[in-house]
Amino acid sequence: MKNNCTMKELYQDERPYEKCQRFGAENLTDAELLAVILRTGTKGENSLDLAGKILHPDFGCDGLLSLHGWTLERLVGVRGIGRVKAVQILCIAELARRMAKETAAQGLDFSSPEKIAEYYMEDMRHKKREILKLLLLNTRSRLISESNVSVGTIDMALVSPRELFVEAFRRGASSMILLHNHPSGDPEPSGEDIRITQRIYEAGMLIGIELLDHIIIGDHCFVSLKDRGEISDGGKCLWP
Repeated sequence: MKNNCTMKELYQDERPYEKCQRFGAENLTDAELLAVILRTGTKGENSLDLAGKILHPDFGCDGLLSLHGWTLERLVGVRGIGRVKAVQILCIAELARRMAKETAAQGLDFSSPEKIAEYYMEDMRHKKREILKLLLLNTRSRLISESNVSVGTIDMALVSPRELFVEAFRRGASSMILLHNHPSGDPEPSGEDIRITQRIYEAGMLIGIELLDHIIIGDHCFVSLKDRGEISDGGKCLWP
């Protein structure tokens, strides 16, 4: 979107900062919003040009949602983006992600594998390595905490039921849910996924902290081991 104009040369109503003040932030385009954050451009490109370049498909960006996948090094590699601007963009993207997640959490139903998978899908489906998340719930099935307990291939050497239950006791949890992603995009569980799930379930039944589900996230798809009948007591599924 090269226009070769400085911000001062643009009509006042076309300048993102002034436009925001006059018409409100909701009336700015994605590029204009990003231009306000950037504040300045570089020689031959104003901040609006620079914002449009960052969001352009030629840079591997598919709009605002792709910004969360950018690294500091990748942003600094764009002409006109120094470390200060790169850090600002990363922080704004992370703040937006957290705001959206907090809003979604208020209506999150932890008895629904579909809702849980939907909530964590954007966080996990882009990851290049397997990440195992532990969700701890109280007696009202409200989220107490979430944490990453393993990064890398999920196997018996990396997943210790003891560590999971120590954390559950520390937080005063009454039940837990596990999630992990498959970077291939295919959420089909492996034999090891099923064995680990059953081992953790059995340990939880002995000490009174129930494993409600183990959800595997793929690319816009998921598998609930609860729904598959892999979390069970004598073949009987725990959840109604």
